[in-house]
Parts: sequence; C-alpha cells; structure tokens
Amino acid sequence: MLNLQLAHKYAAAIFEIAREEKKLDAYGRELEKVKRELFGVPGVREYFADPRIEPTAKKALVKKAFKGDLSDIVYNFLMLLVDKRRIALLDAIEEEFRALAYKAQGIVIADVTTAMGMSDARQKELRMKLAEVTGKKIRLRLHEDKSLIGGVTVKIGDRRIDGSVKGRLAAMTHELMRGEIQ
Repeated sequence: MLNLQLAHKYAAAIFEIAREEKKLDAYGRELEKVKRELFGVPGVREYFADPRIEPTAKKALVKKAFKGDLSDIVYNFLMLLVDKRRIALLDAIEEEFRALAYKAQGIVIADVTTAMGMSDARQKELRMKLAEVTGKKIRLRLHEDKSLIGGVTVKIGDRRIDGSVKGRLAAMTHELMRGEIQ
C-alpha cells in the first residue's frame, strides 16, 4: 500500500511538471521507454531494488543508458528516484502518470479482447463507435483469448460488453437451465 502511495506521489509530481510545460505525451513516451528498455532487461529490476548497491552505481547505469536520449526533466526525475531509492517503483509511477495524463486529456482505456487479432480498420471502427457511445477519446488496449471462439469483449472502467461467441453460449446455457428458452 505504501509503495502505491509513493508511486502516486512521484507520478503526480512529474505529471504537474509535464502539464505546466504542455509535454504530457512527450514525458509519457519517455517514461514508458525507460520502463520498457530498462526493466525489460532480466535482472535489472532486482539490481535497482538491491539496497546493497550504491546509488552512484545505479545512477551510472541510468546515465549510460539514457543520457542524451531523454529530456532533462525526465532524466533528472530518474536520478531523483535513484537518490530516494524509489527507482524500483518506476513501473507503478509510469502507470499512474499515464492514468493522470489520460484523465487530463479526456482519454479512456478500452480493454478489447478478441479470439484473433483485429485489423487496423476494425480497430479504428471500434474506437470511433466507443467514442460515440462514451463521448470520450478512446485508446484501445488489445488482448487475445482463443477461448472466446469469436466476437469481442470490451471493458471500459467497470463496464463490460460481451459480444463473444463464448459469452452468447454461456447466456444461452443459463437461459436453458432456468427454462426460459422453449
């Protein structure tokens, strides 16, 4: 719980700076890049979480990996996280930052699950339809689940729309069991 509170605190701080500078997207991309490239390497997360390793060694690694590739603000933010021994929270900080940025921009995440991938044209069509229904900008987060057989499920916040074959079969089975279908 404490880690989530700390992650929110740091995310809110970098978010405020990004909003003031009108660089929500840019800083968000940079934080996501660091998260992906740094913590995507096996063993790096453990390295940064290890209290026996001096902050200067951790800072040297961040410097070697990202100096010149990031804005000064994001680079210095990473150095602050290392100094405060909070760099291991970068995943949660990046997620919190993204949530704050999306909320500020009126963007909603739609988790879309299909049995097979979805073409760009179908994604665009679904995004437009969901935007029309919700009145918000939509970002799709795509998932695959072969057990759906076909169709699609969409989850936006706590609202779930099940248009999958698996969902329809489950609904029919439930109706049959209750004796509603004749």
